[in-house]
Amino acid sequence: MMKMMLLLGMTTVPGLIGVAHGAYFEMRDAAKIYYEDQGSGQPIVFVHGWTCSSKFWQKNISELSKGFRVIAIDLRGHGNSSKILSGHTIDQYARDIREVIEGLGLRDVVLAGWSLGGPVVLSYYQQYGNDCRLKSLCLVDADPFPFSDADWNSHSLRNYNASAMNDLLRTYAADPPAFATAFTKNMFKDSRASASDLDWMPAELTKTPPWIAVAAYSDYIMSDYTKVLSSIDIPVILFAADSPIFKRGIHMGGAIAAQIPNSTFVPFEDAGHLLFYEQPNKFNRAMADFVNGLK
Repeated sequence: MMKMMLLLGMTTVPGLIGVAHGAYFEMRDAAKIYYEDQGSGQPIVFVHGWTCSSKFWQKNISELSKGFRVIAIDLRGHGNSSKILSGHTIDQYARDIREVIEGLGLRDVVLAGWSLGGPVVLSYYQQYGNDCRLKSLCLVDADPFPFSDADWNSHSLRNYNASAMNDLLRTYAADPPAFATAFTKNMFKDSRASASDLDWMPAELTKTPPWIAVAAYSDYIMSDYTKVLSSIDIPVILFAADSPIFKRGIHMGGAIAAQIPNSTFVPFEDAGHLLFYEQPNKFNRAMADFVNGLK
């Protein structure tokens, strides 16, 4: 049985416009999933990337919650969620999202996934399809199969490069804080991270224990959700940019969008992997226009 636990010191009024509140959902396997909930109206659910958290959406939640109900989730093992050892797969992350959506009684959700969160969103669609709880999808600088040998794939581990994957994970495990700092820089266009970003972002990244981060990354790299793309029969908006994470990210985003029947593609030429954080006004406007245009 799923349980909701409201955090002390935060408002407990669901959907109160302009006031965020944090809470935990207890999953069927006892994992505690942290989420933040702000605003009212059409629900938008944000899913972050590998070792990140709901905090990365801070510049989007505050603005979009003026017109929508915005929920940002910390995946199990990430951010403020519990560090349970089991369930660190894309498919289980999607099932966790489903439990939270059901527990909050959400309908007609716009489900948005960034980076690793993109395959989580695609897994959600693969498992649950287009039902009353799902209105549309949003993919933010996401790769549906990082190991793919296809020409569109811009991931550094493309073409089933298991050797490079193992080297990367050894480097990460040897010094997670140093890796987090380098990873933060790489998420920005031309590594343009501010001193403040280089303070709070690595701190947030290292909230995910190495053993969880390695398990999640391995499953993410090896999981193929490309076959889901052509089956999606609801509107999808895609965002993409070029950065050290995806050097041909805009090319990749356009190629992915071309495989989805009802898609809208928004490239960000002057932003990186954190395009929604680097250019929040452009991202928020595009999201708001897309959601308002849904029938």
